[in-house]
Amino acid sequence: MARFDYFVVFAEMRTGSNFLEANINAFADLSCHGEAFNPHFVGYPDKDDVLGVTQAQREADPQSLIDAVKAAPGLAGFRFFNDHDPRVLDGCLTDPRCAKIILTRNPVDSFVSWKIASATGQWKLTNATHAKTQAVTFDGDEFEAHMADLQAFQVKLLNTLQRTGQTAFYVAYEDLQDVDVMNGLAMFLGAEGRIANLDRKLKKQNPAPMSSKVANFEQMEQTLARMDRFNLNRTPNFEPRRGPLVPTYVAAAKSSLLYLPLKSGPVPVIESWMAALDGVTPDDLQRNFGQKTLRDWMNDRSGHRSFTVLRHPVAWAHTAFCDKILATGPGSFAEIRGTLRKVHKLEIPDHTPDPATDPEYDMDAHRRAFLTFLKFLRSNLSAQTATRVDPSWSTQLSVLQSMVEFGPPDMILREDRLRSDLAGLAGQLGRAKMPVVPDVTDPLADRLAVIYDAEVESATRQAFARDYQMFGFDDYAA
Repeated sequence: MARFDYFVVFAEMRTGSNFLEANINAFADLSCHGEAFNPHFVGYPDKDDVLGVTQAQREADPQSLIDAVKAAPGLAGFRFFNDHDPRVLDGCLTDPRCAKIILTRNPVDSFVSWKIASATGQWKLTNATHAKTQAVTFDGDEFEAHMADLQAFQVKLLNTLQRTGQTAFYVAYEDLQDVDVMNGLAMFLGAEGRIANLDRKLKKQNPAPMSSKVANFEQMEQTLARMDRFNLNRTPNFEPRRGPLVPTYVAAAKSSLLYLPLKSGPVPVIESWMAALDGVTPDDLQRNFGQKTLRDWMNDRSGHRSFTVLRHPVAWAHTAFCDKILATGPGSFAEIRGTLRKVHKLEIPDHTPDPATDPEYDMDAHRRAFLTFLKFLRSNLSAQTATRVDPSWSTQLSVLQSMVEFGPPDMILREDRLRSDLAGLAGQLGRAKMPVVPDVTDPLADRLAVIYDAEVESATRQAFARDYQMFGFDDYAA
């Protein structure tokens, strides 16, 4: 009897997973079917199905695709990344009849490679004469967020395998060029044949030194030097558990005050208030903390205060919808936008509409689209979709819980009583006067007031029941 029913290659973008898949497929009795559970396509961007299962069928019943993979001739499998459909992950990990292959690569190399591919549009290379390259800028905040996702995923893989008494076949990026390792993998999977040579149709895309690929190489070195590298190798890949979004924290320019932003909250208003408190501009606020540098800041400021600000769930969800999905400019989520339109039937135009002036997108259309988004959020926050739960629309409770892993804020303020709450905070810092807080702190409030009704409130309560329960929110006051 065969040892496994199917296999999963756990990897990430730019780790060599395409090359590994090509060599797995070189064995007659093995077949790998791409990114079968990518939330934005099924298998490959130019394919409509995997083993006869379409994206819509997979979205409605992810197990149907697992069953199709199990039923395929020989031993079949697929590649799975940390942002793929979470509904199938636990089932695969806890199933001893599922073979686990874990592919890893130096995270800086894979991150820079991803940035270059994003900039050039070249994701695969089969002819070296067609290679495209471009020096990219290293963003430390983006890299730390990227690392947090990878680390959390790797720890979940490791701990689940430990708890269920399983092992995986680990492959480093550098092992991909070793035909003996590929044959060893085939042996692990129970394949009959062996290969004499690797499939080398795919070419390495960026062989140049890192210093020539990163425009701000010296800044990258300084950023990496500040990170706690000793936590990176406790497991075969990454160990530190996913924690708070420390790089998003903002400290006052002079005062001993630290703001822990919630992404779809009144962030610009708070940052402007903090800047005015010290007579500076928002550009002068202190940012880009790592956990070490934030601890240093705290140690240097006895009596410091930290705070965050809650927003009503209706306004929270509406902000996420308008900024991340309805909009199409920088900071919006183009891929998720496309998936919501395609899979969840979100009726919004190709461009960013102005509901006040766009004749093709009036406020009735805005209300219908927002209700569709709220319906999606209810499923998304219940782990019933393939799309990631982004901090822009996750429950505020879950974000606060992640913050607590580093340290809880001293105060949790409320947007609807921000003037009095900030006055109390300023008083704790010894201030007799404080900057003016605007009457309206949500720039989308007028738009929301037009579409808000009992149906919007009910849909929001269904999606964000935990926030309503834990924080005692009343109905939104339009």
